[in-house]
Amino acid sequence: MQIGFIGLGNVGAKLAGSLLRNGHALGVRDLDRSAGDALVSAGATWFDTPAEMAAACDMVITCLPSPAASAAVMEGADGLLEALGPGKLWAEMSTTDAAEVRRLGALVMERGAGALDCPVSGGCHRAATGNISIFAGGDRATFEAALPILTTLGRRVLHTGELGSASILKVMTNYLATANLLSLCEALVTMKAVGMDLATTYEAIRISSGTSFVHETESQVILNGSRQIDFTMDLVLKDIGLFHSLAEGAGVPLEISPLMIDIFRDGQARYGARAQSDDIIRRLEEATGLDIRAPGFPAEMVDDEPEEPGYEVVPPR
Repeated sequence: MQIGFIGLGNVGAKLAGSLLRNGHALGVRDLDRSAGDALVSAGATWFDTPAEMAAACDMVITCLPSPAASAAVMEGADGLLEALGPGKLWAEMSTTDAAEVRRLGALVMERGAGALDCPVSGGCHRAATGNISIFAGGDRATFEAALPILTTLGRRVLHTGELGSASILKVMTNYLATANLLSLCEALVTMKAVGMDLATTYEAIRISSGTSFVHETESQVILNGSRQIDFTMDLVLKDIGLFHSLAEGAGVPLEISPLMIDIFRDGQARYGARAQSDDIIRRLEEATGLDIRAPGFPAEMVDDEPEEPGYEVVPPR
């Protein structure tokens, strides 16, 4: 298969690199031409328009920062929809709105092509190593057609049901990760305030019922002081906002969600929309005058999952 990949940001460039590294014929595109330079140097083909890519490729993957960006790539001048047709497949790997991905997917299927929403979860560090998890929504035949590519990109792949179901589950998991991040910030600052050693605090959380994926990865770069996770406050607000809209539409009276949105709006106002999401701890550092850093922690998240070959197609329970 000839694979096209549009959206070479923090996650997208790493996913595209996995395809190239594993021998797939790859075409790439991004609004920033320089974002594709390394991939083109490694053997990828650059496409000037989405339509040109769709005409040349069997499968086109989009990995973009917002629903509006995906719509522009699909429906704009020289967009993907101009050239998608029977035998072709569109895979939306952006974290997006379920209703919007269903709308675009219907347009794709009207042209005889297949459509999947297949967002990823696990962070940029796992996108780079192929250890990331993938949710995939769409009919079973389309899922199975895309599976050889999905299992190149990720280690765990879950077929979640109909188109749009993967996007719903993805914003839910990002909501949970954000809630965990905020509670960890409060825990670390409080432990520092009462005199606990932060390295010992990290280990106490790690080996206890309080541990989590977010703690074992993001707490390390928080304690290092870099707070570098390649995920920004504007993206957090987009994702938790999508989750909150789901709850509102279903009539669920959430209590924690509005507080989280307020906290990140304040963080974005203080530090900028493109500030790293883990910079949110600075609100508490500034309020207390405490420095939440400790020696011995890495500046970047590392993938410490075993380098075992293969993948797992996770069956729904």
